[in-house]
Amino acid sequence: MEDDQELERKMSGLKTSKAEGERKTALEIVQAAGTDGHCGAFVLHEEDHNLGNSLCYVIMKNLEVEFCGYTTTYPSESKINLRIQTRGGLPAVEPFQRGLNELMNVCQRVLDKFEASIKEYKDQKASRNESTF
Repeated sequence: MEDDQELERKMSGLKTSKAEGERKTALEIVQAAGTDGHCGAFVLHEEDHNLGNSLCYVIMKNLEVEFCGYTTTYPSESKINLRIQTRGGLPAVEPFQRGLNELMNVCQRVLDKFEASIKEYKDQKASRNESTF
């Protein structure tokens, strides 16, 4: 019972996001009747292959995850269906959260390196221009 309450608390933090002053569902967690928490399906709205493929890759690096896959819905809808199945010792929402966090960290590292490279380029360009005068 305690585990169910903790799982629900974690999931509730993932379900909605603020958009244009109104509360909008960004994530749906689908649980089939009679299944345990080791297999979960997540519907991510306003997302496509960019997030789906990257997220599956990051999640599958977790040794506790047995399966992770996604599908996109009809091309005119921008949402993906993500399914995660763990080996049994971990609820499916855990690797989902870890995957999102790890993917955000990777993106931040790439952004930091990119910005540092731009700064280095501009500094080199400025020093070349100063030395010619």
